[in-house]
Amino acid sequence: MTDLPPTRRRSRFWLYAPFVLLALLAAAWSGFWFVVRGRVAEAVDTALVREAGLGRSWSCLDRSISGFPFRVELRCASLELTSVRWGDAVKLQTGPSLALGQIYSPGLVIMQITGPLQASLPEGRKLDLAWARLEASLTHNGTAPQQVSLVMTEPNATLAAPGQANEGWRAASLEVHLRRNPTRPASDQATDLAISTKGSVLPALDALLGTSEAGDVDIQATLTQAEAFKLGFNPDALERWRSAGGQIELTKLVSVKGPARIEASGLLLLDQTHRVSGQIQASLAGIKQIAGVPVGGGLGGLGGLLGGRASAQAPGAAPGLTALPPVVLREGRVYLGPIRLPVQPLLPLY
Repeated sequence: MTDLPPTRRRSRFWLYAPFVLLALLAAAWSGFWFVVRGRVAEAVDTALVREAGLGRSWSCLDRSISGFPFRVELRCASLELTSVRWGDAVKLQTGPSLALGQIYSPGLVIMQITGPLQASLPEGRKLDLAWARLEASLTHNGTAPQQVSLVMTEPNATLAAPGQANEGWRAASLEVHLRRNPTRPASDQATDLAISTKGSVLPALDALLGTSEAGDVDIQATLTQAEAFKLGFNPDALERWRSAGGQIELTKLVSVKGPARIEASGLLLLDQTHRVSGQIQASLAGIKQIAGVPVGGGLGGLGGLLGGRASAQAPGAAPGLTALPPVVLREGRVYLGPIRLPVQPLLPLY
Protein backbone atom coordinates (compact mmCIF):
# COMPACT_ATOMS: atom_id res chain seq x y z
CA MET A 1 0.00 0.00 0.00
CA THR A 2 1.47 3.34 -1.11
CA ASP A 3 1.57 6.10 1.52
CA LEU A 4 -0.24 9.35 0.49
CA PRO A 5 1.82 12.54 0.58
CA PRO A 6 1.09 14.70 3.62
CA THR A 7 -1.65 17.30 3.02
CA ARG A 8 -0.36 20.90 3.08
CA ARG A 9 -1.88 22.81 5.94
CA ARG A 10 -3.84 25.84 4.68
CA SER A 11 -2.84 29.18 6.11
CA ARG A 12 -5.48 30.87 8.20
CA PHE A 13 -4.15 34.35 7.37
CA TRP A 14 -7.00 35.20 4.99
CA LEU A 15 -9.49 34.00 7.54
CA TYR A 16 -8.31 36.51 10.12
CA ALA A 17 -7.10 39.25 7.77
CA PRO A 18 -10.45 41.16 7.56
CA PHE A 19 -10.70 41.28 11.35
CA VAL A 20 -7.10 42.44 11.72
CA LEU A 21 -7.66 45.11 9.07
CA LEU A 22 -10.85 46.24 10.78
CA ALA A 23 -9.05 46.52 14.10
CA LEU A 24 -6.24 48.55 12.51
CA LEU A 25 -8.76 50.88 10.86
CA ALA A 26 -10.63 51.31 14.16
CA ALA A 27 -7.40 52.12 15.96
CA ALA A 28 -6.36 54.59 13.24
CA TRP A 29 -9.80 56.27 13.28
CA SER A 30 -9.73 56.50 17.07
CA GLY A 31 -6.33 58.16 16.90
CA PHE A 32 -7.55 60.54 14.19
CA TRP A 33 -10.67 61.47 16.22
CA PHE A 34 -8.61 62.23 19.32
CA VAL A 35 -6.26 64.40 17.23
CA VAL A 36 -9.28 66.34 15.92
CA ARG A 37 -10.66 66.59 19.46
CA GLY A 38 -7.36 68.03 20.67
CA ARG A 39 -7.31 70.58 17.86
CA VAL A 40 -10.88 71.64 18.66
CA ALA A 41 -10.00 72.10 22.33
CA GLU A 42 -6.91 74.11 21.34
CA ALA A 43 -8.94 76.28 18.95
CA VAL A 44 -11.55 76.97 21.65
CA ASP A 45 -8.86 77.95 24.17
CA THR A 46 -7.21 80.24 21.59
CA ALA A 47 -10.56 81.88 20.80
CA LEU A 48 -11.27 82.48 24.50
CA VAL A 49 -7.90 84.16 24.95
CA ARG A 50 -8.50 86.32 21.88
CA GLU A 51 -11.96 87.30 23.12
CA ALA A 52 -10.56 88.19 26.55
CA GLY A 53 -8.10 90.52 24.84
CA LEU A 54 -11.06 92.27 23.22
CA GLY A 55 -12.77 92.80 26.57
CA ARG A 56 -15.16 89.85 26.29
CA SER A 57 -14.89 87.09 28.89
CA TRP A 58 -16.65 83.81 28.03
CA SER A 59 -17.36 81.06 30.53
CA CYS A 60 -18.40 77.53 29.52
CA LEU A 61 -19.43 75.74 32.71
CA ASP A 62 -18.51 72.02 32.85
CA ARG A 63 -17.04 72.09 29.34
CA SER A 64 -16.77 68.69 27.67
CA ILE A 65 -15.86 67.44 24.19
CA SER A 66 -17.36 64.16 23.00
CA GLY A 67 -19.11 62.70 19.95
CA PHE A 68 -16.88 59.74 18.99
CA PRO A 69 -16.74 58.30 16.39
CA PHE A 70 -18.15 60.60 13.68
CA ARG A 71 -18.89 63.89 15.46
CA VAL A 72 -17.18 66.40 17.70
CA GLU A 73 -19.56 67.84 20.30
CA LEU A 74 -18.66 70.75 22.55
CA ARG A 75 -21.06 71.00 25.49
CA CYS A 76 -21.51 73.64 28.19
CA ALA A 77 -23.80 73.28 31.20
CA SER A 78 -24.33 77.05 30.84
CA LEU A 79 -22.79 79.75 28.70
CA GLU A 80 -21.89 83.16 30.11
CA LEU A 81 -20.46 86.32 28.56
CA THR A 82 -19.20 89.41 30.37
CA SER A 83 -18.12 92.40 28.30
CA VAL A 84 -16.48 95.51 29.74
CA ARG A 85 -15.41 97.06 26.45
CA TRP A 86 -18.32 99.51 26.43
CA GLY A 87 -17.52 100.98 29.85
CA ASP A 88 -20.52 99.55 31.69
CA ALA A 89 -20.39 95.79 32.05
CA VAL A 90 -22.74 93.74 29.88
CA LYS A 91 -23.53 90.23 31.12
CA LEU A 92 -25.32 87.47 29.22
CA GLN A 93 -26.20 83.99 30.42
CA THR A 94 -27.99 81.06 28.77
CA GLY A 95 -28.80 77.48 29.69
CA PRO A 96 -27.05 74.35 28.36
CA SER A 97 -25.39 74.83 24.96
CA LEU A 98 -24.12 72.43 22.31
CA ALA A 99 -21.91 73.03 19.27
CA LEU A 100 -21.25 70.06 17.01
CA GLY A 101 -19.48 69.32 13.76
CA GLN A 102 -19.34 66.23 11.58
CA ILE A 103 -15.89 64.75 10.93
CA TYR A 104 -16.78 64.35 7.26
CA SER A 105 -18.16 67.91 6.98
CA PRO A 106 -15.55 70.16 8.64
CA GLY A 107 -16.90 73.40 7.17
CA LEU A 108 -20.23 73.23 9.01
CA VAL A 109 -20.93 73.83 12.71
CA ILE A 110 -24.41 73.34 14.20
CA MET A 111 -25.40 74.91 17.54
CA GLN A 112 -28.28 74.28 19.92
CA ILE A 113 -28.87 76.60 22.89
CA THR A 114 -31.36 76.13 25.72
CA GLY A 115 -33.00 79.25 27.08
CA PRO A 116 -33.67 81.53 28.65
CA LEU A 117 -31.13 84.21 27.86
CA GLN A 118 -30.79 86.74 30.66
CA ALA A 119 -28.87 89.94 30.02
CA SER A 120 -27.81 92.79 32.27
CA LEU A 121 -27.32 95.90 30.14
CA PRO A 122 -26.01 99.41 30.75
CA GLU A 123 -28.16 101.95 32.61
CA GLY A 124 -29.76 99.21 34.71
CA ARG A 125 -31.68 97.65 31.82
CA LYS A 126 -32.43 93.93 31.79
CA LEU A 127 -33.40 91.68 28.90
CA ASP A 128 -35.08 88.29 29.28
CA LEU A 129 -35.42 86.22 26.13
CA ALA A 130 -37.00 82.77 26.21
CA TRP A 131 -37.72 80.28 23.42
CA ALA A 132 -38.97 76.75 22.90
CA ARG A 133 -36.12 75.75 20.57
CA LEU A 134 -33.08 77.53 19.15
CA GLU A 135 -30.79 76.11 16.46
CA ALA A 136 -28.06 77.89 14.56
CA SER A 137 -25.54 76.90 11.91
CA LEU A 138 -22.25 78.36 10.71
CA THR A 139 -20.65 77.60 7.34
CA HIS A 140 -17.02 78.63 6.95
CA ASN A 141 -14.14 78.06 4.54
CA GLY A 142 -11.52 77.60 7.24
CA THR A 143 -10.61 81.29 7.45
CA ALA A 144 -13.85 83.26 7.49
CA PRO A 145 -17.61 82.62 7.95
CA GLN A 146 -19.58 82.34 4.72
CA GLN A 147 -23.12 81.88 6.01
CA VAL A 148 -24.88 82.04 9.38
CA SER A 149 -28.44 80.88 10.04
CA LEU A 150 -30.60 80.97 13.17
CA VAL A 151 -34.04 79.45 13.69
CA MET A 152 -35.99 80.12 16.90
CA THR A 153 -39.45 78.87 17.80
CA GLU A 154 -41.76 80.75 20.16
CA PRO A 155 -39.36 83.56 21.10
CA ASN A 156 -40.59 85.81 23.91
CA ALA A 157 -38.60 88.88 24.96
CA THR A 158 -39.05 91.43 27.75
CA LEU A 159 -36.90 94.56 28.12
CA ALA A 160 -37.04 96.28 31.52
CA ALA A 161 -35.58 99.70 32.28
CA PRO A 162 -35.66 101.61 35.58
CA GLY A 163 -38.57 104.02 35.77
CA GLN A 164 -40.11 102.82 32.49
CA ALA A 165 -42.80 100.35 31.53
CA ASN A 166 -41.55 96.99 30.30
CA GLU A 167 -41.36 96.51 26.55
CA GLY A 168 -42.24 93.09 25.14
CA TRP A 169 -42.16 91.12 21.92
CA ARG A 170 -43.16 87.59 21.06
CA ALA A 171 -43.63 85.50 17.94
CA ALA A 172 -44.42 81.97 16.81
CA SER A 173 -41.08 81.72 14.99
CA LEU A 174 -38.06 83.73 13.95
CA GLU A 175 -35.50 83.01 11.23
CA VAL A 176 -32.32 84.96 10.51
CA HIS A 177 -29.92 84.23 7.65
CA LEU A 178 -26.69 86.02 6.69
CA ARG A 179 -24.36 85.24 3.80
CA ARG A 180 -21.58 86.94 1.92
CA ASN A 181 -22.89 88.44 -1.32
CA PRO A 182 -20.98 86.73 -4.15
CA THR A 183 -21.99 89.24 -6.87
CA ARG A 184 -20.98 92.58 -5.33
CA PRO A 185 -17.46 94.06 -5.65
CA ALA A 186 -15.08 93.07 -2.86
CA SER A 187 -14.75 96.75 -1.88
CA ASP A 188 -18.46 96.78 -0.89
CA GLN A 189 -17.89 94.06 1.73
CA ALA A 190 -21.55 93.21 1.19
CA THR A 191 -23.49 90.72 3.31
CA ASP A 192 -27.05 89.69 2.50
CA LEU A 193 -29.51 89.56 5.38
CA ALA A 194 -32.90 87.84 5.52
CA ILE A 195 -35.19 87.99 8.56
CA SER A 196 -38.67 86.53 8.84
CA THR A 197 -41.10 86.19 11.74
CA LYS A 198 -44.46 84.48 12.02
CA GLY A 199 -47.14 85.44 14.53
CA SER A 200 -45.21 88.48 15.75
CA VAL A 201 -46.69 90.75 18.44
CA LEU A 202 -44.90 94.03 19.21
CA PRO A 203 -47.00 96.43 21.32
CA ALA A 204 -45.01 99.50 20.19
CA LEU A 205 -45.84 98.70 16.55
CA ASP A 206 -49.44 97.91 17.45
CA ALA A 207 -49.81 101.39 18.97
CA LEU A 208 -48.27 102.96 15.86
CA LEU A 209 -50.61 101.16 13.44
CA GLY A 210 -53.67 100.95 15.69
CA THR A 211 -54.02 97.14 15.48
CA SER A 212 -53.14 94.37 17.93
CA GLU A 213 -53.37 91.36 15.61
CA ALA A 214 -50.36 89.08 15.31
CA GLY A 215 -48.42 89.62 12.12
CA ASP A 216 -45.85 88.19 9.77
CA VAL A 217 -42.75 90.09 8.70
CA ASP A 218 -40.35 89.34 5.85
CA ILE A 219 -37.20 91.47 5.48
CA GLN A 220 -34.44 91.22 2.87
CA ALA A 221 -31.52 93.62 2.90
CA THR A 222 -27.84 94.01 2.09
CA LEU A 223 -25.34 95.35 4.61
CA THR A 224 -22.26 97.02 3.12
CA GLN A 225 -18.86 97.43 4.82
CA ALA A 226 -19.69 94.39 6.93
CA GLU A 227 -16.03 93.81 7.87
CA ALA A 228 -16.49 96.58 10.46
CA PHE A 229 -18.33 94.00 12.60
CA LYS A 230 -15.70 91.29 12.22
CA LEU A 231 -14.68 91.53 15.89
CA GLY A 232 -18.16 92.01 17.31
CA PHE A 233 -21.18 94.28 17.43
CA ASN A 234 -20.36 97.20 19.71
CA PRO A 235 -20.01 101.01 19.62
CA ASP A 236 -16.47 100.80 18.19
CA ALA A 237 -17.71 98.56 15.37
CA LEU A 238 -20.68 100.84 14.69
CA GLU A 239 -18.38 103.85 14.45
CA ARG A 240 -16.04 102.00 12.06
CA TRP A 241 -19.06 101.07 9.97
CA ARG A 242 -20.37 104.64 9.91
CA SER A 243 -16.96 106.10 9.07
CA ALA A 244 -16.53 103.59 6.23
CA GLY A 245 -19.83 104.68 4.67
CA GLY A 246 -21.71 101.54 5.61
CA GLN A 247 -25.36 101.32 4.59
CA ILE A 248 -28.33 99.00 4.91
CA GLU A 249 -29.97 98.61 1.52
CA LEU A 250 -33.51 97.51 2.33
CA THR A 251 -34.62 95.66 -0.79
CA LYS A 252 -37.82 94.18 0.61
CA LEU A 253 -39.97 94.60 3.68
CA VAL A 254 -43.41 93.01 3.83
CA SER A 255 -45.48 93.20 7.03
CA VAL A 256 -48.93 91.61 7.25
CA LYS A 257 -51.15 92.06 10.35
CA GLY A 258 -54.68 90.82 9.71
CA PRO A 259 -56.10 93.03 6.93
CA ALA A 260 -53.18 95.47 7.27
CA ARG A 261 -50.29 95.13 4.84
CA ILE A 262 -47.14 97.21 4.43
CA GLU A 263 -44.52 96.92 1.70
CA ALA A 264 -41.36 99.01 1.80
CA SER A 265 -37.84 99.49 0.51
CA GLY A 266 -35.19 102.11 1.15
CA LEU A 267 -31.77 103.01 2.47
CA LEU A 268 -30.61 103.38 6.09
CA LEU A 269 -27.34 104.57 7.65
CA LEU A 270 -25.97 106.33 10.74
CA ASP A 271 -25.59 110.09 10.86
CA GLN A 272 -22.93 112.11 12.70
CA THR A 273 -25.02 112.05 15.87
CA HIS A 274 -25.03 108.22 15.74
CA ARG A 275 -28.76 108.08 15.03
CA VAL A 276 -30.42 105.99 12.34
CA SER A 277 -31.19 108.12 9.29
CA GLY A 278 -32.29 107.53 5.73
CA GLN A 279 -35.39 107.25 3.60
CA ILE A 280 -37.97 104.52 3.10
CA GLN A 281 -40.60 104.29 0.39
CA ALA A 282 -43.68 102.47 1.67
CA SER A 283 -47.07 101.34 0.44
CA LEU A 284 -49.92 100.11 2.60
CA ALA A 285 -53.43 98.74 2.68
CA GLY A 286 -55.97 98.02 5.41
CA ILE A 287 -54.45 100.49 7.90
CA LYS A 288 -56.72 103.08 9.51
CA GLN A 289 -54.07 105.19 11.23
CA ILE A 290 -50.35 105.80 11.61
CA ALA A 291 -49.24 107.20 14.98
CA GLY A 292 -52.79 108.44 15.58
CA VAL A 293 -53.06 110.18 12.18
CA PRO A 294 -56.05 108.75 10.23
CA VAL A 295 -55.16 107.23 6.86
CA GLY A 296 -57.63 108.31 4.23
CA GLY A 297 -58.46 110.93 1.69
CA GLY A 298 -61.02 112.81 3.71
CA LEU A 299 -60.54 116.11 5.47
CA GLY A 300 -58.28 115.55 8.47
CA GLY A 301 -57.04 112.26 7.11
CA LEU A 302 -53.54 111.57 5.88
CA GLY A 303 -54.58 111.98 2.28
CA GLY A 304 -56.10 115.37 3.04
CA LEU A 305 -53.06 116.52 5.00
CA LEU A 306 -50.79 115.51 2.12
CA GLY A 307 -52.95 117.06 -0.55
CA GLY A 308 -54.05 113.70 -1.96
CA ARG A 309 -50.52 112.38 -2.35
CA ALA A 310 -51.35 109.28 -0.29
CA SER A 311 -54.01 107.95 -2.61
CA ALA A 312 -52.11 106.83 -5.69
CA GLN A 313 -51.56 103.19 -6.60
CA ALA A 314 -47.98 102.24 -5.78
CA PRO A 315 -45.97 101.43 -8.96
CA GLY A 316 -45.16 97.72 -9.03
CA ALA A 317 -46.95 97.08 -5.74
CA ALA A 318 -49.63 94.48 -5.15
CA PRO A 319 -53.16 95.56 -6.15
CA GLY A 320 -54.91 97.60 -3.50
CA LEU A 321 -51.77 99.09 -1.96
CA THR A 322 -51.59 102.85 -1.51
CA ALA A 323 -48.25 104.61 -1.94
CA LEU A 324 -47.16 106.93 0.87
CA PRO A 325 -44.80 109.85 0.64
CA PRO A 326 -41.25 108.94 1.65
CA VAL A 327 -40.68 108.13 5.31
CA VAL A 328 -37.62 110.20 6.24
CA LEU A 329 -35.47 109.71 9.33
CA ARG A 330 -33.52 112.87 10.01
CA GLU A 331 -31.81 114.12 13.18
CA GLY A 332 -33.73 111.58 15.24
CA ARG A 333 -37.11 112.72 13.92
CA VAL A 334 -39.51 110.67 11.80
CA TYR A 335 -41.27 112.43 8.92
CA LEU A 336 -43.98 111.20 6.60
CA GLY A 337 -43.59 113.56 3.69
CA PRO A 338 -43.72 117.04 5.25
CA ILE A 339 -45.47 115.77 8.41
CA ARG A 340 -43.43 115.01 11.49
CA LEU A 341 -44.98 111.96 13.15
CA PRO A 342 -45.79 112.25 16.89
CA VAL A 343 -43.39 109.51 17.99
CA GLN A 344 -40.51 109.59 20.45
CA PRO A 345 -37.26 110.93 18.90
CA LEU A 346 -34.78 108.25 17.91
CA LEU A 347 -31.95 107.91 20.41
CA PRO A 348 -28.28 107.61 19.45
CA LEU A 349 -27.21 103.98 19.16
CA TYR A 350 -23.96 104.66 21.02
